[in-house]
Amino acid sequence: MAILRMFRGWRPPAHLAAQVASRPYDVLNSDEARQEAEGNPYSLLHIIKPEIDMDPAIDVHDASVYQKAAENFGFFKHQGWLQQDPEAYLYIYAQTMFGKTQYGIVGCASVDDYLDGIIRKHELTRPDKEEDRMKHVRINNANMEPVFFSYPAVPEIDAIVLDITRRQKPEYDFVADDGVGHHFWVIRDQAVNARIIELFSAIPFTYVADGHHRTAAAALVGKEKREQHPDYTGEEEFNFFLAVHFPDDQLTIIDYNRVVTDLNGMDAPAFLQRLQEGFVVEDKGTEIYKPCCLHNFSLYLEGRWYSLSARPGTFDDADPIGVLDVTILSQQVFDKLLELGNLRTSKRIDFVGGIRGLGELKKRVDSGEMKAAFALYPVSMNQLIDIADTGNIMPPKTTWFEPKLRSGLVVHELI
Repeated sequence: MAILRMFRGWRPPAHLAAQVASRPYDVLNSDEARQEAEGNPYSLLHIIKPEIDMDPAIDVHDASVYQKAAENFGFFKHQGWLQQDPEAYLYIYAQTMFGKTQYGIVGCASVDDYLDGIIRKHELTRPDKEEDRMKHVRINNANMEPVFFSYPAVPEIDAIVLDITRRQKPEYDFVADDGVGHHFWVIRDQAVNARIIELFSAIPFTYVADGHHRTAAAALVGKEKREQHPDYTGEEEFNFFLAVHFPDDQLTIIDYNRVVTDLNGMDAPAFLQRLQEGFVVEDKGTEIYKPCCLHNFSLYLEGRWYSLSARPGTFDDADPIGVLDVTILSQQVFDKLLELGNLRTSKRIDFVGGIRGLGELKKRVDSGEMKAAFALYPVSMNQLIDIADTGNIMPPKTTWFEPKLRSGLVVHELI
């Protein structure tokens, strides 16, 4: 059963919250982070992307970069830009995008839950990315950024959250530059915290929605610290890591699309002809066509949009992986026709988050950078949970969650 724990968060004072809060480390490269933090000394990017305060020529994995992160974290605390709560609490973090609000419980997840499979995942992680985040956690002795978890919705938790957010004024309430609203409450009533924790203890599993590398890194650092402290009791802060838990029925997964550089030697008519082996192909003209349902795709090629509907027999509804549209597209197009090889390493394919819209696909093809684009219908939360529950792993770049969590609203220190 899932463990949820209160903690004494390090948080910005209310008047600085919007300036401290930043996008996650992995959605910005160094140049973008440097530009985004320009003129804003309060941005958490100075800690999670500390290379922005150093010579641009430096390797971002150099030891001095991690050391700079720790220096900046110490400076933020010294300046009072991050201040520690006097007691351990749970928190509520809500996000509003396109008129819809989702409400998450902020608390610590358990290293044991990760190691024992109570926290379930659906993506593979790369050792190099794990080690990068492990170094960051080690040197700061803190989880600077939360991971994004989901759990099967519990009506009583929903009711508690609704009551708090209706009655209490949020500690932070701002709209970021991208138009997403961010709202944050501290749950100071310890009886309420205890009840939420009790309700969580009846939840069999939680699920990593976004942040697989941060989750793995946090858990592995916790495991390391246990080995360094063989007399640990299990109550030390390093046994836990920072997470925001959202009920599954409030989350939205958006499409994650693909663009390819070539048609493997075929011209457009030949490629369209070959596609008919696995799909019913319909010419939709020059107006953008968006997939209408599962197993329906859109293709943009040489100025025209096409509907591709997977033929019976090209997918297996009884197979959690075989039924996925990314699997159908990979097997019927990327393997069979385009021979792209390993999609994780192929230079002939790129992935485009649906938040950019299908216009981005058209733009990249029309520019000549790419030859064709494929748009997919979004994966459902039920599919994600089914895959995680069966111990399967989704193909690369299958899920895209929006809105992204802002980093810096609360930090969890491991001491």
